[in-house]
Amino acid sequence: MKVVQPEKSSPIILTENLTKVYAAGRIKVTAVSRVSLSVEPGEFVAIVGPSGSGKSTLFYLLGGLTKATEGRVVIDGVDFALLTDAERTRLRKHRIGFVFQKFNLLPTLSAMGNIEIAHSVSGRFANGKKTPLDRDYLDHLSDMLAIQGRLQHRPNELSGGEQQRVAIARALITRPAIVLADEPTGNLDTKSSDAVLHMLLRSNRELGQTTLMITHNPEAAQIASRILYMRDGELVREEKGMRSGIGLPVSGAVLAAV
Repeated sequence: MKVVQPEKSSPIILTENLTKVYAAGRIKVTAVSRVSLSVEPGEFVAIVGPSGSGKSTLFYLLGGLTKATEGRVVIDGVDFALLTDAERTRLRKHRIGFVFQKFNLLPTLSAMGNIEIAHSVSGRFANGKKTPLDRDYLDHLSDMLAIQGRLQHRPNELSGGEQQRVAIARALITRPAIVLADEPTGNLDTKSSDAVLHMLLRSNRELGQTTLMITHNPEAAQIASRILYMRDGELVREEKGMRSGIGLPVSGAVLAAV
């Protein structure tokens, strides 16, 4: 794996002229066009845009889930373009946690099973041995996300808000440096959405992860410290969020009811 040697102030996420073109026969559609951005370690950044703006394609590019047509993505000093498929998969498992709109929990496993399998497939080793699941850390996540009493339940026995909080725990259990969240409140009611947003903010603050959230909802984006607006595949403007004015966090009792 080739690493771009970073300076101390180097961003943890960097894109340069990032472009993604989809082709169907003679028809070509540019989903992302010449996007250049940087995200510093520990930042909470939201990318906002309407349907078809290219924000989800950008999410997949940043997560190494699809390859760019032009330009490059550098994650924590590593240029995705220089990696083999196996190296790119390994970097994703070790450095990036994903939170999706549709939760993507395995229906035959309990909440605990979904979290445990994410740790298992991450393939972490220390001193030649597979790193065991840190139960104390899991307890901390369960407490932070208010899912302690729900871990033995299967997804169909959980509310939408509970399922998304389990999905967040699954993303965080591998201690990723970066959390990428694609419309994490898209399938939730207002109360559940507020709880999930506060949990993303709390994990960003308490665990020190860099968080990048994709959303179509400008109100949800205000929880971030920085907001980038996207339209027609391009970043069109940037503004500060209202993160400094948001209280932390809703109580566990309130979360448990969501």
